[in-house]
Amino acid sequence: MNSVLPLVSGAVSLAFTAFLLQRFASRKGMHHLAWSLGMLLYAAGGLCEAWYGFFGWSATVFRVWYICGAFLAAAWLGQGTLYLLARRRPWVHALAAVLVLGSLFAAVRVATALLDPSLAAAGRQMTGKVIVSPGVRTLTPIFNVYGTLALVGGAAWSAWLLLRSRGLPHRVVGSVLIAVGALLPALGGSFSRLGLDALLYASELLGALLMFAGFLLSTRPAQPRP
Repeated sequence: MNSVLPLVSGAVSLAFTAFLLQRFASRKGMHHLAWSLGMLLYAAGGLCEAWYGFFGWSATVFRVWYICGAFLAAAWLGQGTLYLLARRRPWVHALAAVLVLGSLFAAVRVATALLDPSLAAAGRQMTGKVIVSPGVRTLTPIFNVYGTLALVGGAAWSAWLLLRSRGLPHRVVGSVLIAVGALLPALGGSFSRLGLDALLYASELLGALLMFAGFLLSTRPAQPRP
């Protein structure tokens, strides 16, 4: 299951990425572009986890996994939500510029970090404990907290506004699904640190499914009233 679940999660995330890119091509919304990048990073993280489950340790695969999945996926998904909700576009652009620079810095730090493969537990999930260079892992919460707060908070705020304005029910449900789906991988990571490894990959897959379903519901056109 440590191979199959992340493989399915990666496939679902790639399908979601293709759908988002199609929306960006037709509507040119910056939130679609940022979400596309975030889901592509999410997919890369899942596929790297599947590689580890099928074929074992690889330093290159681990670095790609840590950069994409552990560092940047949540941050860019959250940035997409800010582009959708925030009215002050220059402020959002400034945050995006900071995130670009931060992403490049994180990628360089992970690419040049010292690794200890003996710390990789065979038959279990990938772990950041393999990184032995100081200061690298302490950067991860900054990106994840930023992305999770923006994505979960933005989706919850959208649901609240729709409820107050008596908006379309399917869009309310879609926003709730996005919020729950974004929260699940963060909870799965916490459970993994407590030794409940089986919940991590399951939460990543369920999170991708819920976010995809929520986006489809939120963007479904309203049915005309008779």
